[in-house]
Amino acid sequence: MKPKFNLLIGGAVVALMSACTVGEGSPRGTGEYGEAGMAPMFEVDPLWPQPLPNHWLVGPMIGVTVDSRDHIWIVHRNTENQFVLNTEIGIVSGVAECCQPGPPVMEFDQAGNLISSFGGPSPTGEYDWPGSNHGLAIDNMGNIWIGGNGGGEQTDQHILQFATDGTFLKQIGGQGVRDGRDSNDMANFGQVAKISNHAPTNELFVADGYQNRRVVVLDATTGEFKRYWGAYGNVPDDEEYSTMTRWSARDGTPPPPQFQGPVHCAEPSTDGLVYVCDRGADRVQVFQLDGTYVQEVQFSPNTRSQGSTWDIAFSPDEAQTYLYLADGQNMKVYIILRETMEVLTSFGDGGRQPGLFFAVHSIATDSDGNIYTTETYEGSRLQKFVFLGIGPIPNANQGALWPGETHTYGGM
Repeated sequence: MKPKFNLLIGGAVVALMSACTVGEGSPRGTGEYGEAGMAPMFEVDPLWPQPLPNHWLVGPMIGVTVDSRDHIWIVHRNTENQFVLNTEIGIVSGVAECCQPGPPVMEFDQAGNLISSFGGPSPTGEYDWPGSNHGLAIDNMGNIWIGGNGGGEQTDQHILQFATDGTFLKQIGGQGVRDGRDSNDMANFGQVAKISNHAPTNELFVADGYQNRRVVVLDATTGEFKRYWGAYGNVPDDEEYSTMTRWSARDGTPPPPQFQGPVHCAEPSTDGLVYVCDRGADRVQVFQLDGTYVQEVQFSPNTRSQGSTWDIAFSPDEAQTYLYLADGQNMKVYIILRETMEVLTSFGDGGRQPGLFFAVHSIATDSDGNIYTTETYEGSRLQKFVFLGIGPIPNANQGALWPGETHTYGGM
């Protein structure tokens, strides 16, 4: 399916070159993100996805992935405390004809139609549904993996595997099995943020996560713990982490030797690298598959509060030329040239309208190059950004990618 993206790139470039000549007087990227050049272009589809049935609402959207059929899967938080009881979920409180939380896992096709849904606490107690859903992945067998970052007495220290019809398959780790973090535990996790599949090695890369401060690699078939590492490829040191103060580039000190956390993504590329979101430190650390440290890059390094590096997806061409980075604190998505890790441009801004974001949390791409984003907190939304080809970079930040806004794409 990936050749579709390559063909679209070529066709888009020809169309753009025939429409205008890039030269003196043509809008070009001149900001802090490097020399003028070309980048993927998108526009938001304001009518995607289609309305949900059964008076369903979604809560904070906390994970998105795309399967081999280009079906889009999301997980959201559907517990009643994620909604306003009387004014939002009236059916639940018995005061109105609308609405109620939909099932936490939902499957959509590319047109935005809801195909299936499932999830929630086990009626028989055979598994522990997360106290707070967080992230999902699809493995080589087409099964769904779900993490969680719930805290309290029943802290989520486990992950779950389901078939796509909702049949429970496996639980790794437990819920509330220990007090506090243990980033060297080889049986349990510590509030997992995201799970990512690496098809060539049949491995799952777990961003572990909110309580622990590490990346864990599992055998995708057996669930066996294979290896793990902390920042810079070192053994995680929870004692050293506990003495760290919250770091910012504004401090003028070196970045922290342990993951600041949360470790919010661990995304493997097809050429054998792993891109890890250390969200609180505004950085992405890059590793080889075995945990050997390669480099780190900071993005909007003066960002405080919840940090700038929330999730990563790649363009679907064979070389995965572009990396897309979701920044929930600054309400934007960066388009990055993966070879150099240079930010070419970005899109989005804070807001409720299509094309804007409130805490853009997770990001994924399909084989046509379209981008899908989810928003957490009050954002509680899934958006689709349609890939339009490769074109000149108009400016450092493009704002809302509204359909038909010709100025967005260099005035063409």
